[in-house]
Amino acid sequence: MKLLQTSMFKVFAVLAVCAVTLTGCQKEEEVFPLPTVSSSGTLAGIIGATVQVKATINAPAGIKSITVLKNGAAFDSKVLAGEKTYEYIKDYVIDGTAGSAVNFTIQVTDNKNQVSSLVAIPVTVSAIPPKTIVDVEGVIEGNVTWTANKIYRLKGFVRVGEELVAGTITKKGVLTIEAGTTIIGDIATKGTLVVHRESKLIAIGTAAAPIVFTSGQAIGARNPGDWGGVVLCGKATNNQGASIELEGAYKGFHGGTTNDDNSGTLKYVRIEYAGVPIIPNAEINTLTMGSVGSGTTLEYIQASYGLDDSFEWFGGTVNAKYLIAYKGTDDDFDVDFGYVGTVQFALGYRDGNLADGSGSNGFEVDNDGSGTAKTPFTAPVFANVSIVGPRGTTTSFVDFNFQNGAQLRRNNKIKIYNTFITGYPTGLYIDSQAGDAKANALAGDLVVKNVVIAGTPGWPTSSTANGAGTGFSTVLTNSNIWGLGVAVANEEQRGKANASLPILIGTETPTVWFKAIAGNKVLTSYENTGISASYWAAGSGRPTFTLTAGKTESLIGTALPTLTGTTATDYVGAFKDTDWTATWAEFAPNTVLYLK
Repeated sequence: MKLLQTSMFKVFAVLAVCAVTLTGCQKEEEVFPLPTVSSSGTLAGIIGATVQVKATINAPAGIKSITVLKNGAAFDSKVLAGEKTYEYIKDYVIDGTAGSAVNFTIQVTDNKNQVSSLVAIPVTVSAIPPKTIVDVEGVIEGNVTWTANKIYRLKGFVRVGEELVAGTITKKGVLTIEAGTTIIGDIATKGTLVVHRESKLIAIGTAAAPIVFTSGQAIGARNPGDWGGVVLCGKATNNQGASIELEGAYKGFHGGTTNDDNSGTLKYVRIEYAGVPIIPNAEINTLTMGSVGSGTTLEYIQASYGLDDSFEWFGGTVNAKYLIAYKGTDDDFDVDFGYVGTVQFALGYRDGNLADGSGSNGFEVDNDGSGTAKTPFTAPVFANVSIVGPRGTTTSFVDFNFQNGAQLRRNNKIKIYNTFITGYPTGLYIDSQAGDAKANALAGDLVVKNVVIAGTPGWPTSSTANGAGTGFSTVLTNSNIWGLGVAVANEEQRGKANASLPILIGTETPTVWFKAIAGNKVLTSYENTGISASYWAAGSGRPTFTLTAGKTESLIGTALPTLTGTTATDYVGAFKDTDWTATWAEFAPNTVLYLK
């Protein structure tokens, strides 16, 4: 009995020790490492510019709060809900004086009240002196370079080379512009850059440092037509003559027989707020190309808020890739006088408030102004284009001067492939009122293949029906005449006082002809194509350009026919899963500080 008691005592003693041990273990807390902060390092800009103070935060115990100090004083704070990682971003408008610097220190407290190291790398923002503005006038001759540490102001017609009499080239020049350089157009003198025949513009920016041609006005005060634009004159063929002058009579002579002529290189270039009228009803386009040859390189160019056309080709053979026509006033891509180059990956993107009295279109294509049969015919190839008109919803405001996603007229022979059109009153209009474009379509010379038209039905026919305000004029009540809300126009779009005329391609209406071509589609809405609604979101700035995969009417999966000079794709429109506008393009240029 005594032996049993002793044994029981030993068992209870062991259990007691275990209990104490377990209790002690339960009281111990898990140890978490301190929060860490990785910052954006060193930033710089002129006074008034906006930079972003950034930091990546990791806190295994969960983030409780963030405190940001500017030179030791409170600048910003945030309370979080226990996130273990967080990307901190805060806009800062650079203040102080030129040459001064401020330090931002970012401290983090976690849910265990642990504070990140006080020696975390700070963000240093330096205020640099504003760039010197260099006024440029007259003629550029020889080799001249403009550097990124200065701003260049165009006063009047600045000419690279000189040809003031057709066929008499008196001076030649090569203007080279460094990546990151800003050029502004003087408003009072209608600043314009004209590159004459046998001269060159070498403007090679980068995605991180694009070259910008823009208005000389301050933030918020810039408007379409503040200055002239950029004009390239070449020696390739057109169908009007060997030495013809661009509209506006500013000595922009172009034409010849040198189809591989080289007017230079434009790459990663933005051209904003151009299009000043030189004489009444003769505005300069944002980028004007007169008989520009195929030796010229045009890639990654954004034409924004132009008063006239964003891009216009008057003849020529030049090819182009990655073009953005952004919120221009007249047409996005205007093609005339026998242009025969190839354009792939292009975006036309409109604002419902900005339209031209002559009628605004995505494509406007003519052989010439009278629709003659002069050769070479206007017969370019456009592939992988997205034409995004202003109407995304039933309440979108749309000026009544908007017309067609593509107006193919005056005896042209354009070829359009893998293209998406939405948001216009009419998607496609083969206009044969001058020159027989419909005969070219019947012969297979005018081509639209793998073209998707979406979201054209149900347009308002009066200002009261346009939910966002005073959109279409109340006189536009006959949709059969005006083409309001049709994918393909079956009747000529004539003035309200004239009777409508049917369009027939052979014995078929254009709608029947269009739908019979393999790959062409008419959709009620863009919503199931993968296109983002952010195109039409008020104040959205940069939309989402890439497609959402897996939609029932997806634009992905259509193979581009084998075409010389194009990249093979398997999608309709300008984008699939890569946003080629990233970094270099700007979709809120009136907020960018270019000069102080």
